[in-house]
Amino acid sequence: MADRESMRVFVDCDPGIDDAVALAYLAARPEVEIVGIGAVFGNNAVDVTAQNALRLLDLYGRPDVPVAVGATRPLVQEPRLAGHVHGGNGLGDVKLPEPTRVPVAESAAELLVRLARENPGQIDVLAVGPLTNLALALGLEPRLPELVRRLVVMGGAVEVPGNVSSHAEANIANDPEAAEAVFAAGFDLDLVALDITMKTVATGAWLDRLKEVPGDRAQNTSAFLDFYAEFYKGVFGVRQCAMHDPLAAAVLVDPHLVTGAFDAPIRVELTGALTRGMTVADRRLRPGGDERRAARVITGVSEEEFLDRMLDALR
Repeated sequence: MADRESMRVFVDCDPGIDDAVALAYLAARPEVEIVGIGAVFGNNAVDVTAQNALRLLDLYGRPDVPVAVGATRPLVQEPRLAGHVHGGNGLGDVKLPEPTRVPVAESAAELLVRLARENPGQIDVLAVGPLTNLALALGLEPRLPELVRRLVVMGGAVEVPGNVSSHAEANIANDPEAAEAVFAAGFDLDLVALDITMKTVATGAWLDRLKEVPGDRAQNTSAFLDFYAEFYKGVFGVRQCAMHDPLAAAVLVDPHLVTGAFDAPIRVELTGALTRGMTVADRRLRPGGDERRAARVITGVSEEEFLDRMLDALR
């Protein structure tokens, strides 16, 4: 896919600070039409993440994008939220103006399915939260992998440790059954996992550059990331933060940024006492390996160019 090609994107998300930065990346691109947003539980309760999506679309200049409320909880387990990472309101406790509108009447799964049916082969999906809405959409429309053009998922820890357990990453661990259903469905899928997102960081110097950018978009985003960087200081030992969701957005709309990847079927461990939520890549040579459709697991990106593009999106 050529960069700067006109794109229609459905975003499934749980804003969330890094979700907010991902929306900023997309919203700044005139060639990207955001056709809809599905909110899901994860970084906060779904009523909060839906309101945050509406606020962020106002902030980033896309006030007409429909927002649908999605799943309130995982398919099987109890939900767990991430207020210690993203703040009580999901946006680093930064208060944005009340949204100018309300969510649409359709659920997130219903909105995605309708848009995919009306525009077969034309819509890309960016999923940067728990995959519950996508699993529900597959229940409504099993042909969804044929109807959407491409799916990019931020989630998983393939060959690195997890971030909510020794083996599991938060988005997958928040609904392992949903993730397993999505990985089994046969999407043309790119996986942007902790393997690359924990190496692609906004440094203290980059955060300082963002503080110098004028305007509400940049200044509010800078405030979000200040909170995020404070959390990540406990992880990295220095002031910086991982750019999980915006990197997934960049992989979708700027594919030339990808410098390394491998193809492998992905499964999610559902029963392990210590490994539930683990993403397992089968890297055996076929024949004899897993016959599930392989995902492309991203292992390298042009970090400096990505961060420059992210800064440009906020100018």
